[in-house]
Amino acid sequence: MIAALVVIIVVLVVAGLIAAGRTIRVVQQYEQGIIYRFGRVLPEVRGPGLTFIRPIGDRMQKVNMQIVAMAVPAQEGITRDNVSVRVDAVVYFRVVDPIKATVNVQDYMFAIAQQAQTSLRSIIGQSEMDQLLAERETVNRELRRIIDEPTEGPWGIRVERVEVKDVSLPEGMKRSMSRQAEAERERRARIITADGEYQASKRLAAAANVMARDPAALQLRLLQTMVEVAGERNSTLVMPVPVELLRFFEKMAPGPSQPPPPAEEPGDLGDAEVAEAEAEISKTNVPQLEEPPPPPVPEVTSAAETTQELPRATGAQPAPGLPGSVGAEAAEELPSSTVEDTASAGEPDAAAVPDPAGPADTPNGAPGTKRTAAGASRPRTPRRRASR
Repeated sequence: MIAALVVIIVVLVVAGLIAAGRTIRVVQQYEQGIIYRFGRVLPEVRGPGLTFIRPIGDRMQKVNMQIVAMAVPAQEGITRDNVSVRVDAVVYFRVVDPIKATVNVQDYMFAIAQQAQTSLRSIIGQSEMDQLLAERETVNRELRRIIDEPTEGPWGIRVERVEVKDVSLPEGMKRSMSRQAEAERERRARIITADGEYQASKRLAAAANVMARDPAALQLRLLQTMVEVAGERNSTLVMPVPVELLRFFEKMAPGPSQPPPPAEEPGDLGDAEVAEAEAEISKTNVPQLEEPPPPPVPEVTSAAETTQELPRATGAQPAPGLPGSVGAEAAEELPSSTVEDTASAGEPDAAAVPDPAGPADTPNGAPGTKRTAAGASRPRTPRRRASR
């Protein structure tokens, strides 16, 4: 009897210990507990510390509320300006609603990883290579917005920060960018050198003008140069020819001596005047070349008017009694010189017959002769009248 009582007491103690183990739960500071009672989620979330649940029908699931840093695998893509790049990033996120993170999504860690990869590919295609390299802050903000938009509301996960870690470029693109940077620096160096030479020439011109006013200044400068050359313990001393000696020979040379024009002191040109000159050049409008108008087209005279004007100019008469004959039409159409040449070519042995109208004094030939088209004097021949 006593043994049975001891066994019962031991069983009750063990059952109490088991029930206490299933009832008492400890939630860490960085966690929150969700209670499932017979499969339903209770709206109350258990905070950190010691909490009690029912031993039968209740189950607790703890959700980590810390910020999780997830590395996004490197993604290859083509930028908007057709450059193939390889970009990897890191995403920082945390759970803000443990009930949504456990109920609405099966594995929120895997879901966030896939969403980050697809968003990274999308941002590569939307950006240019210069933006990925120089405008990292803008790219990070846009990438964070794309990842956080579908995750915070339905999943209860907030993306705190997204950063692009590295952008890998092809070797050919790296060489092209290095050549471009080298050319840009060389261009700047040339511009700076040319600007320095321009300013130095203006300063030297002003100094030469000042020294030219007093010959003693030029002599002192010459002596100073000799002191600088001799101060280096050289065995050879260079003695330049004095400028006054050259001027003496120039004055003694034969020829008319003309007084030198008055020297004008050049202005001290610097960066301000160079900028003003460049601005003035940019504002100047280049005149446009105007094409001259085409010459007027001469009017064409009709054949009827030409036929009527030719007999008046040449003095030819149509055949008497044959109005409208072929010979009259030919005489009217052709000049008199052409008709005479044709008649002469047809009868080469005919003698020159004086003009029945009498000799006429022509300005370019003898009496009784007529000037041909070639300009030579030839005796007049009778016109050949054409018959029907």
